[in-house]
Amino acid sequence: MKYYIIAGEASGDLHGSNLIRELKKHDHSARVRCWGGDKMEQAGAELVKHYRDLAFMGFAEVAKNLGTILQNLKFCKQDILQFNPDALILIDYPGFNLRIARWAKQHGLKVIYYISPQVWAWKEDRVRSMKKNIDKMIVIIPFEKDYFKNKWNWNVEYVGHPLVEVIESYKSGVGSEESTKRNSPLTTHHSPLIALLPGSRKQEIAKKLPIMLEVSRSFPDHQFVVAEAPSVEDEFYQNFTKDYSNVSAVKNQTYDLLMQARAALVTSGTATLETALFGVPEVVCYKGSSISYQIAKRVIKVKYISMVNLIMNKPVVKELIQHDLTVEKLKHELHELLTNEKRIAEMNKDYAELKKILSGRGNASANAAKSIVDFLSK
Repeated sequence: MKYYIIAGEASGDLHGSNLIRELKKHDHSARVRCWGGDKMEQAGAELVKHYRDLAFMGFAEVAKNLGTILQNLKFCKQDILQFNPDALILIDYPGFNLRIARWAKQHGLKVIYYISPQVWAWKEDRVRSMKKNIDKMIVIIPFEKDYFKNKWNWNVEYVGHPLVEVIESYKSGVGSEESTKRNSPLTTHHSPLIALLPGSRKQEIAKKLPIMLEVSRSFPDHQFVVAEAPSVEDEFYQNFTKDYSNVSAVKNQTYDLLMQARAALVTSGTATLETALFGVPEVVCYKGSSISYQIAKRVIKVKYISMVNLIMNKPVVKELIQHDLTVEKLKHELHELLTNEKRIAEMNKDYAELKKILSGRGNASANAAKSIVDFLSK
C-alpha cells in the first residue's frame, strides 16, 4: 500500500520514523512519501519537504508567514493527488494538518490521524470537523480516549506513548550512534552537567536561551550544555553562547546529554516528557511573544503547560511561564533541583508513576502500525 505521511516538527519526525519502520514490518510492500525530517527519510520514506521549512510558532509568527503557509498547503495538495495514496497519515501539527484533512476527505482519501491535536487544551471546537474528516484517530495520551468518548461520543484508539519505547531502546544501547563521539563536551568535561533544551524553533530559542545561559554564571562549577535542534545551524546558537565560559553545545546528542545530566532547564513541549522519562529533575520554561502570550492566556483551558504535569494531573515539575521566566527565579529553581533531596525524591517517585502510566499498552508505534494496516485491510 501507499502511505502519505505529514509531520511538521522534530517530535513528529521521530514518531513518524518509528511508525514507518513498523508499517514496513506489517506491510512489506509499503511505499511512503512524507513531509517530515531526516529520521523519516532514514526510515525509508521519500522526503518531499523538511519540517524546518514549516516551523512557525505562535499567533504572531503564523500571521507573519501566512503567504508561505498557503503556498505549502497548495503544493502539498497537488503532491498528494499526484501520489494517490491508500491512506493519508497526519501526525500532530494541527494548524496545517487539519486543513489537509478536510480537503482530503472531500477528495475521497482515507484520513488517519496519529497523535491528536491538543484540543482538550484549546480550540475545542475543532473536534466537530475532526470527527467529520478523520476516518481513524489514534491517540498517545491516556486521558484522551475518555475525553473524546465522554465529551464527543467519538471512539478513538489509545496505543500507548511512543516516547517510552524510544527511550528504552536508547537506554539499552540500540539508540544513538552519537554517544561514542570523541571530543564531545559530554566526554571531555568532568563537571556536573546541566542540560539546556531551549526548543527546536528559532523564535522560541531566541526568547528562552539567553535567560537559561545567564543562569550559568551562578553555577561556575557546573557545565551547561545546550542541546541544539538538528534543523538550526550552529552559528545561530554561537551568537548566544560565545560569552559564557562554562557553556558548550551538542547536536544530535540530546539523549546522551540527558543520560548524564544532573538537572535540566527545558522548553515546554515533548522535551519535558523525554526529560522525565530519563529521570532528570527539570524546570519547564515558556516565553512567547507578547501578542501570542496574551492570546494564548485567554484561550488555553488547562492548568499546566508541561505534558508531565498534565498527565499526572498535579505539579510534578515547576513551570516558569512568560513573566515568571526570569534569571533569578530560574536560578532559584535550579538550585533547588541540585540540593533539595526531598524534592528530588518526590519527583523521582512521580516520574516512575508517569512511566508506568504511559507504558501500559506496550510498543505504541507497533500498535499504531498494526491498527492502521488492519483498518485499511477491512
